[in-house]
Amino acid sequence: MSAPDKPEGERLQKVLAAAGVASRRVVEEMIVARRIRVNGEVAGELGRRIDPANDRIEVDGVAVQLDTSRRYVMLNKPVGVVSSLSDENGRPDLRTYTQNFEERLFNVGRLDSETSGLLVLTNDGELAHVLAHPSFGVTKTYIAKVHGQVLPQTIAALTAGVELEDGTVAADKARLLGRPEGRSNASLVEITLHSGRNRVVRRMMAAVGHPVLELVRRQFGPLHLGSLRSGDLRDLTREELGALLTISRQGGEAPVEKPEPTRKASAGARRPRPETGGDRAVEGRGERRSEERSVRRSEERPVRRSDDRPERRSDDRPVRRSEERPERRSDDRGERRSDERAPRERPSDALRADERATAPQDRRRPSTGADRPDSSVRRSGQDKRRRPDR
Repeated sequence: MSAPDKPEGERLQKVLAAAGVASRRVVEEMIVARRIRVNGEVAGELGRRIDPANDRIEVDGVAVQLDTSRRYVMLNKPVGVVSSLSDENGRPDLRTYTQNFEERLFNVGRLDSETSGLLVLTNDGELAHVLAHPSFGVTKTYIAKVHGQVLPQTIAALTAGVELEDGTVAADKARLLGRPEGRSNASLVEITLHSGRNRVVRRMMAAVGHPVLELVRRQFGPLHLGSLRSGDLRDLTREELGALLTISRQGGEAPVEKPEPTRKASAGARRPRPETGGDRAVEGRGERRSEERSVRRSEERPVRRSDDRPERRSDDRPVRRSEERPERRSDDRGERRSDERAPRERPSDALRADERATAPQDRRRPSTGADRPDSSVRRSGQDKRRRPDR
């Protein structure tokens, strides 16, 4: 009797546990909770078997690398190091950081020797191609310390497009961060772009009249440099690796939507024009309608106040402004209150001062305005009764 054929593939929970996702028991709980997908389909069976070489696994929507022979490392490249594994001129290169790994790592993309910051080292050639090639749209974010005071018009020019010798290039995002400490004639600019041209940030800033003094790459796709010190390196976390694998399997990073506050403001300003029309007669009708509405509102407001709250509205405001304050000034405690409230309102702006002039006084009246005038009357009455006795 022939032996039964062995089932093909490996158990899903065993493969994920070997990949370092979680223990087998936790992975089984994830499968029951329908948190794991195999090739885009939910894996709801505990006995599911997969092919680690061909199947694609996602946990909570994040791709998982099943090949444990792949290595992914983040390096904060110092200034003066060449982005290559060897240099003909004998300059410091990346072998100083890769020689201690068993895997043969290479760099994803390049940073010139004068630029520091985030650099990815890996032995995954397919992922490296997706991350480095500009056609996949993976963005890089730089912080540049440049010479001179950068104006908002310059930031707008960076996103609109700068003409270089090899063609026009535009930043996906750009913003002014301010001035560095101790440098009055320098500015900090953050630039995000997906272009892979050589020294593109330095050439763009030089083209707009602000040569780069220092340049650091802080972000590469979903990866952030964080607090990693210069010259240090670390392995990517499972979440970071999953984000990179997701980009690779989707064929690139989602395009960055450029914020255009100036265009949005102008578009918003143009919206009333079709409503009013281009004819003066239509504009006159609109003005008449607005005048009629204002007249109606002014006629309706007194009616509402007199019908809804005839006593409170008529008594509260005059007492607040004209009757209460003179009485409090004659009393010692009233003078202290008026002196204490003034400094609180002076630092605030006009709108906040108006709000404080209405709301806080209404809150203080039940506790102070209703009690202290009564106590003053009682004391004055008691004094009048005692005087004839003396």
